[in-house]
Amino acid sequence: MNENFGFQAVEHDNLGGVVYGQLSEALTKGRFAPGARLTIRDLAQSLGTSVTPVRDAILRLIQDEALVQKSAREVRVPVMTLERYLEIRQIRVKLEGLAAREAALKAEARDIARLRELIDRNEQAIAIQDWSGALELNQTFHFALAEIADMAVLRGILGRLWLQMGPLIAASYEHGGRAMIDHHHELLAAIEARDADGAECAIIDDIMGASSVIIDRLAALKPGAD
Repeated sequence: MNENFGFQAVEHDNLGGVVYGQLSEALTKGRFAPGARLTIRDLAQSLGTSVTPVRDAILRLIQDEALVQKSAREVRVPVMTLERYLEIRQIRVKLEGLAAREAALKAEARDIARLRELIDRNEQAIAIQDWSGALELNQTFHFALAEIADMAVLRGILGRLWLQMGPLIAASYEHGGRAMIDHHHELLAAIEARDADGAECAIIDDIMGASSVIIDRLAALKPGAD
């Protein structure tokens, strides 16, 4: 293994929290594939730290259901089942719909400009087939809605859901292409018009529109075939 996954060396202050944050970001951004086996020693070497904060962070991520303990020495990124995906999709529709509604009511000019920039950069990334960059911009766009809505609790809940969804969305993104962001334009237009109903409908269409691609990838990943 011995890969660094884009990690930065960790300072010694607040090691546990920093390691947890970096591993969470890696999962959310799909740097670990569904079914990937993780070892504490390799992660510690990549992060430039001891095994203790890595072990603590992995235990937290297991509690977050973002990782699964297969045995005393084996930790893996879970391969999601269809049933679990559909449940998370249903929750995301409700919660991200709420974030979109509130964002439409609260967005200021700088917020709208930020969303437009994220969409433009995502379009550019897709055009040159920079799928990792496009994926990161897509995730940033979704999280920005809860930030604009000024709903910190909701942002935390969505972060935990995206911890579980990140590897699967990453495995699906290239196959979805522009379909993964088509509805972002509609959402931005609704936010600009302060149309809460339209914003909610647009984010629901976005989540549901990507669903068929994700379900196809789930079938290909064959849960349980570790």
